[in-house]
Amino acid sequence: MRVLLIGANGYLGRFVADRLLADPAVQLTALGRGDDADVRFDLATGSPGALTRFLDAVHPGVVINCAGATRGGARELTRHNTVAVATVCEALRRSGCGARLVQIGCGAEYGPSQPGSSTAEDAVPRPGGPYGVSKLAATELVLGSGLDAVVLRVFSPAGPGTPAGSPLGRLAEAMRRAMQSGDGELKLGGLGAQRDFVDVRDVARAVHAASLSAAQGVINIGSGRAVRLRDAAAVLARVAGYAGALHELDGPPGPLRAAIGHPRTDPDHAAPVAYPYPDGCGSWQQADVRTARDRLGWRPRINLEESLADIWMEAACRI
Repeated sequence: MRVLLIGANGYLGRFVADRLLADPAVQLTALGRGDDADVRFDLATGSPGALTRFLDAVHPGVVINCAGATRGGARELTRHNTVAVATVCEALRRSGCGARLVQIGCGAEYGPSQPGSSTAEDAVPRPGGPYGVSKLAATELVLGSGLDAVVLRVFSPAGPGTPAGSPLGRLAEAMRRAMQSGDGELKLGGLGAQRDFVDVRDVARAVHAASLSAAQGVINIGSGRAVRLRDAAAVLARVAGYAGALHELDGPPGPLRAAIGHPRTDPDHAAPVAYPYPDGCGSWQQADVRTARDRLGWRPRINLEESLADIWMEAACRI
């Protein structure tokens, strides 16, 4: 099976590439903006015609699109998340390759949901910010394209390679700095949010399964369990060996102990601060993942503690 992977150097794309390369039946070609891509092409500025010519030359059986932007203003997000997908869809319609498209969507397309509920694929999307809007528009383009296509709505990916600017990445970095400087307390914000974390390696397995399946439409990829960021912070503190206290800025008063230890009382020492969850999904998100189980034969395998341990290992190695 010849697979064209777009965005192979991104957070998710790197693990998808590793997963595909481990399959001896896959011939992988990477397309992207970086110098290390097999073919350099910018979806946000390149024409559908140019991409069509490449598709006709390579003739892939599957196109996987992991490219996109998670930060920036509405204009930039639209260009990289929506216009880019329009280019892919139009190029595939024009091409004679007949490739199947696996598009990476996100849980932010749904927006806020009712606490305690699990969001299924038939929920009406109401994204709460420009990122979710740009990704939802891309999903609608794929679903209306007439292509053999599936959109994987990935909830909150975690694990190795987690960007330092993400909530879990910022949390690990704040903890590393606190330990490095000997701070006995860490002030954190946004710990009340509950998210469905899924390990990036499990996401790669889902992408691989989707590329081999005949499933179409939207499929949620998550753990099926919402975790309060406060609890994730406590687990991270345990795997890091941080013996200080976590102070929640926007939660109940008093320190939230991570482990045995005493907070530093030195007023001249400013403790690091982490900030609230920025995805526009409110206080709660939890995926209903039964469709992934039934149509892809996929279940998450890696628990959050292992994901957090890998995040911490990378953070601890930073100088």
